[in-house]
Amino acid sequence: MKTLKIMCLYPNEMNIYGDHGNLLTLQKRAQWHGFETEYIQHEPDKPLDTTADIIIGGGGQDSGQDKIQADLLKNGAVLRQLAADGVPMLMICGLYQLFGHYFETHAGHHIDGIGLFDAWTKAGPTRLIGNVITETELGEIIGYENHSGLTHLNKNQSAFGRVIKGAGNNGADGTEGARRYNVFGSYLHGPILPKNPLLADELIKIAATNKFGKFTPRKIDDCLARQARNIAATRPR
Repeated sequence: MKTLKIMCLYPNEMNIYGDHGNLLTLQKRAQWHGFETEYIQHEPDKPLDTTADIIIGGGGQDSGQDKIQADLLKNGAVLRQLAADGVPMLMICGLYQLFGHYFETHAGHHIDGIGLFDAWTKAGPTRLIGNVITETELGEIIGYENHSGLTHLNKNQSAFGRVIKGAGNNGADGTEGARRYNVFGSYLHGPILPKNPLLADELIKIAATNKFGKFTPRKIDDCLARQARNIAATRPR
């Protein structure tokens, strides 16, 4: 069996809204597509495994972002190089913010990021909460946002998608998330991948093509995901 290595960044500090479900979805869908998976857990002050085929990360409180900041900055150059080499990554909420230039908290505390995304985040006066529908190059992405950080993309930074319903990055410019190379950043929890198998399969396809030269998808019955998407899309904010 061919094996894909999936690495989760800081799963103890950055898993406040169930983003661990993204790992479970990748593992199961990779299995359905004919792959074995190996799980790698990266913790602060541990060596970063540079052989991962997919890298994911989740959301966390301000205190969690503080705890991982030094280690993330130490590994920033390596993560930027892996991204430039085409490694697919999915960063949600807190780690999405820290893959930008910085996050400034309500108290004015400045937490530096690694600048992979040309973006910056500052805490806003209210929380942006509710179901979100976003139109992306991959299709319609549905999820749930719960953040007070307002992320702004600089002019040369592409958004992950355009908001159809919800607030997105900042509630003002209609953007949601960011994409650079094969790195996707988003505020969408839920977690995002169970309700969006097209995104999960995109990460698997990129990883498999990078490693094995091709990806031949298998047919998967996604009726439950479709039902979940339909319900989420009709729920009020």
